[in-house]
Amino acid sequence: MSNIHATAVVSASAEIDSTVTVGPYSVIGPHVKIGAGTTVGPHCVIEGHTTIGVDNRIFQFSSLGAIPQDKKYAGEPCELVIGDRNTIREFCTFNIGSPGDTGITRVGNDNWLMAYVHLAHDCVVGNNTIFANNSQLAGHVHVGDWAILGGFTVVHQFVRIGAHSMTAMCTLLFADVPPYVMCQGQPAHARSMNYEGLRRRGFSAPRVGAVKAMHKALYRDDLTLEAARARIAELKDAHVESEADIEMMLAFLAQTSPQRGIVR
Repeated sequence: MSNIHATAVVSASAEIDSTVTVGPYSVIGPHVKIGAGTTVGPHCVIEGHTTIGVDNRIFQFSSLGAIPQDKKYAGEPCELVIGDRNTIREFCTFNIGSPGDTGITRVGNDNWLMAYVHLAHDCVVGNNTIFANNSQLAGHVHVGDWAILGGFTVVHQFVRIGAHSMTAMCTLLFADVPPYVMCQGQPAHARSMNYEGLRRRGFSAPRVGAVKAMHKALYRDDLTLEAARARIAELKDAHVESEADIEMMLAFLAQTSPQRGIVR
């Protein structure tokens, strides 16, 4: 293929669309699948059981599909699955999953992942997220759609980050971040809701109002988490337009373990 550089080492068993571009000195293993229009920069290593969708841009020096940094891993055929139209900048490291979870590390569509981002085994990243430079996810972390991680955000294993949330630079997360929440600190504390981000994404004034009411229940009224969940459930009658937003918050909070809790 003329769009694979002569110095690239590509396994004959790899399934690579004819429109894929592979830069100099990149290495692609035998179990790799890459969809149409994807560009792989120079000096990348893509290995393991890795599936990459269409129209992704993978910049130089990235390592995708390496085995997990988990001493329990014993060579099982776990996977890395990356969706479509993602931008993966320099020196990113995404590991395959582990047999202790689903066995799959997943990245959705239309994500913007800046330099030195690390996704450990069994992480799940949704769609339209932004990870600034050096965002680091330990194993089993789940990140919802439209979340934004500030530079040098570090996330403890098994933490969940809700949709439309945001972290400031150098945030350290040991607890779950509910949807819409903006947090900052080491360890992180909730500072506000991501109101400006919601407006930019087309949230109407009534929907933003419902998010404000949920923020009040979680952070302003000195309620326990259970009491806050009950208060939020009552909001559905007064905020009919925001029922889906309220349901998403309730579903997220229902899965929060008492041991981990949410950022406060």
